[in-house]
Amino acid sequence: MSTNKQGEWQSKTNYGDGRCKMKKMLEVKNLQKVYVTDKQENQVLKNINFFVEEAEMVAVMGPSGSGKSTLLYTVSSMDFATAGTVSFNNQIINKLPKAAIADIRLNEMGFIFQQMYMLKNLTIFDNIVLPAFQSKLVRRKERQKKRRYAEELMQKMGIKAIAKHGVNEVSGGQLQRACVCRSLINQPKMIFADEPTGALNKQASADVMEELTKINQAGTTILLVTHDAKVAVKSERIIYLVDGEIIGECQLGKYQEDGDLKAREATLNNWLFQMGW
Repeated sequence: MSTNKQGEWQSKTNYGDGRCKMKKMLEVKNLQKVYVTDKQENQVLKNINFFVEEAEMVAVMGPSGSGKSTLLYTVSSMDFATAGTVSFNNQIINKLPKAAIADIRLNEMGFIFQQMYMLKNLTIFDNIVLPAFQSKLVRRKERQKKRRYAEELMQKMGIKAIAKHGVNEVSGGQLQRACVCRSLINQPKMIFADEPTGALNKQASADVMEELTKINQAGTTILLVTHDAKVAVKSERIIYLVDGEIIGECQLGKYQEDGDLKAREATLNNWLFQMGW
């Protein structure tokens, strides 16, 4: 994915009739996660099965303690599964060596968290380009190209003016938009987002979701965890998790800016009520 001269998101994918030819970017089969504390087993995830298609945005919702964040961390291989398989881009990644998994996370995945983990001794710009400089796929002579791409991303996200600012010198909304830029710097196939708007005010939350929606519409796959129905309503599908098990799924279809948002919200809210939200 890249941006054009006007700063619009452009896709690497050829849509043709307006839709991508879909493949499963992420496929999870019989996933289990068990933590052992003081010799007591706590099964957080129980035989989880789902998939996310290429260029799809899927939200995971559920009550506190249902295992949403654990699910996100496990399927992205930031944490290890106790049992089951996780296939990413047609490769079973949870059986790979740690170094190979780390390379996939760095080069093919992007991450956005509620807690905006950035190095305080670096500027906003340097935090954004850091993953590119860490990648073995980005040669030293290509670093200037990545710097220009970072500038394009910041321009599109409306934060180019804070490039030289420190982490403590910007607002929470600006910092989260910088985190979105960082997640995109290596042009990942998929973004994993854990409550990406959870620490933001209403306007900043709307701004971040607007950009994530555009990024998704341009072809980047997104799996996000959220407790906010106004965030989830922009997703194509919503998976509902309770006590480590998927108990329901809501199909909303691809979000269109000129579509009937109120109708989508009504459909989602009615479904969440049925789920016990």
